[in-house]
Amino acid sequence: MKRTIFALILACSTLALSAQGTIKVNYKGAKPSISDFAWAVLSMDENSEEVDFVESRNAVKQAWIRHQKGLAQEKGVTLTIDEKNGYVLYESKDGEYTLQVEMCYWNEADGKHKLFAYKTESFLNGMRPEPGQYDGLVFYRYDNATKKMTICEAGIDVEYVNISYALPRSGKDITVTRWNSNGTTKKQTLKWNGHGFN
Repeated sequence: MKRTIFALILACSTLALSAQGTIKVNYKGAKPSISDFAWAVLSMDENSEEVDFVESRNAVKQAWIRHQKGLAQEKGVTLTIDEKNGYVLYESKDGEYTLQVEMCYWNEADGKHKLFAYKTESFLNGMRPEPGQYDGLVFYRYDNATKKMTICEAGIDVEYVNISYALPRSGKDITVTRWNSNGTTKKQTLKWNGHGFN
């Protein structure tokens, strides 16, 4: 029952996201970087109904601000910003609980768009997924002409029960791990097709 309610809340949140407008991406230079995409999402108006993951997003935003100011991160927090590979990883560990946020983007085959992903996952006991209220995998399509991104589908039916997603730091594919009740796992690769995933 709890999982069904969680799935319903997540579906409603996704619908609310798609109903809200666009996100402007500000950048300097010829094209936006992972930092530009990440900051566009992290700095959205917290009073907006545009996102339902405000609390976890705010934790990442505070870590980002500390990074920008050259300050050490709080205890248990790490923030990795890999501009070259277009990847960001935020982790916050507190005892057996780990909150992980990943962001990355792909250049689409048409040369006119980019696909940006924002993933939040909660883990317990050795990285076994334990979905929390803010967990989710959201995709945004960035339009080079308008410099805006909107929430979109990417060809993935995202599931959250006993499944975790690893966004690529290198390469282009997403790794899906299915966690079985006996403790074993099964991995699957979602292949990038130039517009989404197969």
